[in-house]
Amino acid sequence: MASRKSIGIIGMGWVGSSVAISILHAGIANELLLHDIKTEIAEGEAMDLSHGSSFYPTARVRAASIDDMMNTDAIVIAAGRGGKPGETRLQLLNENVIIARDIALKLKNYQGIVVVVSNPVDVLTYFIQKFSGLPEARVIGTGTMLDTARLKEILGKTLDLDPRSVHAQVVGEHGDSEVVLWSGATVGGKELRSWPGWSQKKETLITEQVRTAAQEIIKRKGATNHAIGLVTATLLKWILRGERRIITLSRVQPDASGLGNVAISLPTIVGTDGATEILIPRMSDAEHEKLNASVEVIRKAIASVDQD
Repeated sequence: MASRKSIGIIGMGWVGSSVAISILHAGIANELLLHDIKTEIAEGEAMDLSHGSSFYPTARVRAASIDDMMNTDAIVIAAGRGGKPGETRLQLLNENVIIARDIALKLKNYQGIVVVVSNPVDVLTYFIQKFSGLPEARVIGTGTMLDTARLKEILGKTLDLDPRSVHAQVVGEHGDSEVVLWSGATVGGKELRSWPGWSQKKETLITEQVRTAAQEIIKRKGATNHAIGLVTATLLKWILRGERRIITLSRVQPDASGLGNVAISLPTIVGTDGATEILIPRMSDAEHEKLNASVEVIRKAIASVDQD
């Protein structure tokens, strides 16, 4: 019998609740612990989800304190204020760093994997790793995993193909400075740029659609939650099953990469020991310059925060 898996979620707003239902449907956890600063919200979500237990693989769902989560296999941090229409992820920074610091200090002796979903995800991943003192490989931000999925979905529609048949990546910040690696995009082993009818104009248009996707959703419904819930549950499944998938996700980069001391998304091998091996993809000179610029955006955001 497979070992039992336990997952905690901190923050039960729109995103936390979508992460929870996605985890339960995927059958990843035997136990799901929910926490929110407003205790009654976590209790209510646990009750609501438990009432649906006939319709997902067997799992116990309950409200819990952060201390109760210290023996879990993974903790998802979805706490913090969400974005407002017209507001960038980096504008959320100061309020959400304070929340992240309080959580991180409680996780100093945690032995599992921490997955950060709250925005701005790259900066918060950096601070949660630094404040908690946990190994860099075990504090993972969802980063551009969702941006990459959005890119493939749009390309799938454009080419009339299943998105899973398209191989393309978004790296850098999960935000306005993100970088689409068009030079390495392929479809069935064929370079996308040699696809009949492909053009630079399409690249420019699609890059903008990917970059502004979240704002378009927030304008209409107030938040993004379902896709990131699916992203987070899938990431946890691949981690806890030790699948060693290569995913574009955020973690504090080692100094040897030349991008050290920031958390930023690059293709990374993930498994039960976390995000361990970072891969530097092939990039054009222009893409490499954009990635360096994205690193600087995050570095300046980190430096703008009062850490006292």
